[in-house]
Amino acid sequence: MLDRVTSPDDPALDALCEALKLLSPKADQSGEWPAEALRLFGESGVYEWFVKPHHGGQGWNEEAITRGYLTLSEAFLSATFILTQRVGACRRIEASKNDALKSILLPDLVSGKAFATVGISHLTTSRRHLGRPILTAERADGGYLLNGYAPWVTGAERAEHVVVGAVLVEEGEPTNLELLVAAPTDAKGVRTPEPFSMVSLTSSRTGPIELDHVFVPDELVVGGPTEEVMKTGVGARPGGPQTSALAMGSARAAIRLLEAEAERRPDLVEACEALLEEYAEVLEDLMAAARGTPSCSGESLRQRANSLVLRASQAALTATKGAGYLAEAPAGRYCREALFFLVWSCPAPVQNANLCELAGLAV
Repeated sequence: MLDRVTSPDDPALDALCEALKLLSPKADQSGEWPAEALRLFGESGVYEWFVKPHHGGQGWNEEAITRGYLTLSEAFLSATFILTQRVGACRRIEASKNDALKSILLPDLVSGKAFATVGISHLTTSRRHLGRPILTAERADGGYLLNGYAPWVTGAERAEHVVVGAVLVEEGEPTNLELLVAAPTDAKGVRTPEPFSMVSLTSSRTGPIELDHVFVPDELVVGGPTEEVMKTGVGARPGGPQTSALAMGSARAAIRLLEAEAERRPDLVEACEALLEEYAEVLEDLMAAARGTPSCSGESLRQRANSLVLRASQAALTATKGAGYLAEAPAGRYCREALFFLVWSCPAPVQNANLCELAGLAV
């Protein structure tokens, strides 16, 4: 049994990551939900990091959380990505003004007995500007009726609740008001189609959730109705430092592989040292952002983290040659996982900067 992790410097975190490293290749090859890794998170108290002590958590600050994310994502990226989605749900629930919601859901979420996730990306992407919202809510007696779907939800088939965003409809017409609700997945009218088969992180079981006249009671309303509900509460920063932290953790895993090769091949030392130097520079800026004293814009940080993870993983593959190109080899997995950061919670300026770099244009 693993010990509870109480700080990013706790040796118990190293023990947890050693266990995660053994599980990561198997999940990548099978695409199966990493239930054991998530159980270990609960056993080690990881779910407590993100919740305040008066709700049963440890209340880690953002710098400590960022360091935790770095370490976990280096060991098992897919499970850590799932963790970010769970944390997104928990933080919005904790920040809600709805005390009934918190008393119902937080205890089991903090302990690891329950799993919740989020389906809110459609409120921050181009889908917001469609003529008809893809997920709507209409006031009903004692709650809301939800209709439509959320296109990108991680682990919906495993969750008891999904925090989804919907546009309020009145007299059949959409308004400019939005709300967040913790929709129970066992409610009548909820369907979770087969998740997507992706280039990597298929084990995150990401796919749509469909809601057909699903009733959600008032006690499960997370926020709203209000304009731009995503800008309210905690966790309202899509593409924030946590995304860069996961990219940096993945980059560090690839660089470690390159370092191991460089110990046997002096011709790799120069490239390895250059990547390590760049990693240290980006890491310094990442930690400054986590401390609330950013030395560069969040978009610049994300673009640099994206660039580094892409190049570090390809350097690891180049160094390991044909052996690295085998399906079960770490180098190939790192390359596929690095592509994830080009699409996950990636703001348009970051996408444009990545495209310019890939096209050989000045960023």
